Order: sequence, then C-alpha cells, then structure tokens
Amino acid sequence: MNNNDYDSIIETELSGKDLMSNPVLNKGTAFNYEERIQFDLHGLLPPVIETLEQQCVRAYEAYKRKGDDLERHIFLRALQDTNETLFYALLYRHISEMAPIIYTPVVAQGCINFSHIYRRPRGLFLSYPLADMMDEIIENRPYSDVDVIVVTDGERVLGIGDQGAGGMGIPIGKLSLYTLIGGIDPKRTLPIILDIGTNNADRLNDPEYVGWRHERITGQAYFDFVDKFVSCIKRKLPNVLLQWEDFAKPHARPILDRYRDSLCTFNDDIQGTAAVTLGALYKAMKITKKKFSDQQVVILGAGSAGTGIAEYILEAMVTEGMDEREAHKHFFLLDSKGLLHTARINLTPVQQKFAQSFELVSGWSVNNRQIRLDEVIENISATILIGVSSQPGQFTAPIIKDMSGKVERPVIFPLSNPYDRAEAVPGDLIRWTDGRALVATGTEFPPVSLKGRRFKIAQCNNFYIFPAIGLAVRASDAKRVTDRMMVAAAEALGNFSLDDVNVDAQLLPPIESMRDVAIQIADMVGLQAQQDGVAQVVSEQDLRERVRQRFWIPQYFDYKLLRKDISN
Repeated sequence: MNNNDYDSIIETELSGKDLMSNPVLNKGTAFNYEERIQFDLHGLLPPVIETLEQQCVRAYEAYKRKGDDLERHIFLRALQDTNETLFYALLYRHISEMAPIIYTPVVAQGCINFSHIYRRPRGLFLSYPLADMMDEIIENRPYSDVDVIVVTDGERVLGIGDQGAGGMGIPIGKLSLYTLIGGIDPKRTLPIILDIGTNNADRLNDPEYVGWRHERITGQAYFDFVDKFVSCIKRKLPNVLLQWEDFAKPHARPILDRYRDSLCTFNDDIQGTAAVTLGALYKAMKITKKKFSDQQVVILGAGSAGTGIAEYILEAMVTEGMDEREAHKHFFLLDSKGLLHTARINLTPVQQKFAQSFELVSGWSVNNRQIRLDEVIENISATILIGVSSQPGQFTAPIIKDMSGKVERPVIFPLSNPYDRAEAVPGDLIRWTDGRALVATGTEFPPVSLKGRRFKIAQCNNFYIFPAIGLAVRASDAKRVTDRMMVAAAEALGNFSLDDVNVDAQLLPPIESMRDVAIQIADMVGLQAQQDGVAQVVSEQDLRERVRQRFWIPQYFDYKLLRKDISN
C-alpha cells in the first residue's frame, strides 16, 4: 500500500476479497463503479453504491438492535475489524453514546469476557515462552510504520484486577480513542499485551482462555522481559510513542522511571490520570475563584494514580509561587493502612515525599497509628477530596457533610472505575452538600436533579489527555514526554470552556467537543515540548498547521490499482 497523509488517491496491489478483507482499505458498498471493475469487485458486492453517511445509518440501526452493552461492544469491535473508516465515522456521529461502549465502563466487561468474545486478531501478543522470538514477533506487526503503541500486562485492569491476556481489550480501546479523538491514523497504531501469565484463577481454569496458562512471572525475570521488550522497540520503532497502561503498583512507577529518559513514553495511569484530574481542578479553581495554594488536598488511594495526582497538584502550587516544602504540608494521602505519615515504614520514595509529619497528626488517632479518612476530614479543612482506591462507598455521608460544613464549594472526585468501584455516587454527593459540591467521576454517570436544578457530572476520564498527547508528539516530533508537557495539557484542558460565567458550569468540556479540545491541547503541549528541549523549534503558526494537517479523519478516498513489478 502506498499512501501518505496528503494523498487523495490510494494505490494498492490488493483486489477482490483480499481488498475487502483489509479493514483499513475496505469501503464495502462505497466502492464506486470504476473501482469495482478495476479491483474485481463486481458480484462480490450488491449493486448499490452508497456514501459513508448511508453506511453509518445502516450500521447504527444494527447497533441499536443489540440487547445489552456487551453485545453493542462486540458489534463495534467486529465493525472495527471489518471497516475501520466506517467504524470511526459511526463513533464520531454518536460519540457520547458510543465512547462508553468501546471504553469505560463497558470495556471492563469486554476484558473479563475477552476469551469468549475473541473473533479476529488485532495487535501483538508477546507471550513469555516466546521471549527469545521478540524481534521476530515485533516484525510481524500489521503495518511497518507505527506512531503510537499502547502496552499492558493485564495485571491491574481498571478496577477489576488481573485479567491476563484479556487485558488486551484495554490497548485496543485506548488506541480507538487515539484515533477518534486525537486523529492518529489507525493503521499507525499498535496494541500490545505482555502476556506473562495471570494469577486470576477464573482465567486459568477457563477452558476458552486465550492467554498463556501460567501464574504470573515475577521478580527479576519480569523486569528482564520488560527490558527485552523495550530494547526491541528502541531498535525497531525508535520514534514511537509508547504508553504504559494498567500495570500494577509494584511495576508501574519503576518501569516509568527506568525508561522515561531514554524513550518517548508515559504511563497513563500515573501521568494521564493526574493530568486530567489537574485539568478539572484548574476549572474548579476558576469557578471557586481560589488558588491551588489555598487548597487542603485529601487523596484516598496512594498508589500510582494517587501519588501521580499529588505530584501534578504540587507542581501547580509551586508554579503559583508556593515554596515546595510548604506545599507538601497541604497533602493528606491515605492507603489501606491509613494516612501516610513519617512514622510509617515501607513507604515508596514518592509516598515518603507526601507523608505528613507524625508529630503533627499523632493526636488524631490511637488505633495503632492508623489514621482513617474520617479522622483526616475531622481534623483539617479539606477543600479537595479525591478517590482512586477502587473501594466503593468510602466517601460516606458523615465524611462529606463534615467536609462541606467547613468549605463553601467542596471539590469531590470519586475517580475509581468502573462505576461500581466509585467511592461515592454523584447523586449522594450533590444531596449531602445541598448542591454545593463540584463533582467529577472516573466513569460516566447520568445528570443529577435537586430542587429544580440539573447537575451534569463531569467524567474525569483520561481520554481528555492521552489522545492529545499522541497528536502533539506526532505533530512536534517530540522525542520525550515530560511532566511539564502533561501539566501544559492539564492547563489547556482547564482553560477550554464553553461557559466561563455560569458558576455551575461543568468541570470538563462535553464529549461532543473532544476533537476541538484535543487540537487545542496538542498546540500547547507541542509548544511546551519545544520549551523543554525535546522537540525541534518551529514557529507557533507552523506547529498549529502541523497539528491540523496530521489529524486523521474518517473518509473514503479513491483507489488506484498498483501494478506489481514483475520485471525482476
């Protein structure tokens, strides 16, 4: 296939069923009369010639006939494997309805049932027993040119835990959003799973399980396998953007720290979650007319996501001029053993950074030095409460009422997903605070009505950030992803507003405007990449033109048969 970003005619050697079996090239009933002759398609298609819009109408009718969300997920995945242009055209026409189906929350069911709904191969399975064939496997990728890889080992999928090879549903879903929202050409994306086993007994005992039926590889053998993978990517695809997704706490940050300075890479659970949360908080600061340095921040969940969020909020405080040592005192992070404080042992280095002085908090509890969330809220005037614990119901009525009694507009983000893992449901938070809370969740919730008012609930989903990062990296040719680039994305997101006047304005833009959001974020991230010295300096106008030129949109092109050279 010979096609670049600016061609209006695509040349291909494929014809007949081979052409229609290629999901990137297939146009189905949209092949015109001349193409049907040239590519031997007459008789393989019904005689009608349709537009992409007409095909979308038919596909949507079929989609609506599906009886539940998992069936709709399966339908869309099958469409993606058949005709990618139609798949993305349909998604964009119904983005608010279908984004939750291809990703959170329904992708969780897709991962749980991955082995049972598996139909056609997509991406690469790098299984541990084939470690010595890593180079050959990477060479088997469907398309040689790749801009973005999303990789997971399936150990910590959303809030549902270890899914083994079923975790492949996450890279597939994420990359769909890279294309839908960030305009990354789908044939230049590559989902990968590091199949190093699973400790999920249900998967191991499932006769239909498609992954390597073995307990997870751990310790140095695990990190050696990851290192072999990264070394291979560096050799084969040195300019690719590599996104780490759904790795467990013992692996996520060490992997990021090991490779972030030698590869264009980021961890979405650490940096993407932090950036979108910070973006929503930027908007909350505009609504409350407060500064980050005014905030007392409580985060339930001190793993990769929680500490990542804390680091980015800290960066925002320091940017305002606050002393970093003083800023640390404004954070209260809790894990399963309670508040992080200096008398606790076995804290990770990043947890130690946010541990409160034990002398300050020692009087709060006599329960073996374990200080609970309710005790933290009781003893401080918390203004921001964030949940990334995957433990539902932790934001109870007494805790929220105590918090809201001390602050006019409490900012409360129960971010764990899917919805049945959320620390609280928005309806309760709105009622318990008499409509004063600014609420964002990690998965989609319906609007809440209270006393004649209707509250839209912002979905603090990483799809506001990572597709734009991909677009920015591609447009600017950035060689690394820096934390300042992620913070720039957050600030651009917080400043994108359709309504800066209404005090009840939604914390994040509506999903229907996501492409415009991604383009504006990409502009700012590309400029920050230049400032950070990781991208070649071009004018702001040139960068903006590159962002827009490189944005792939689903549309059909005319085809021309590429004659095979048989002279040799």
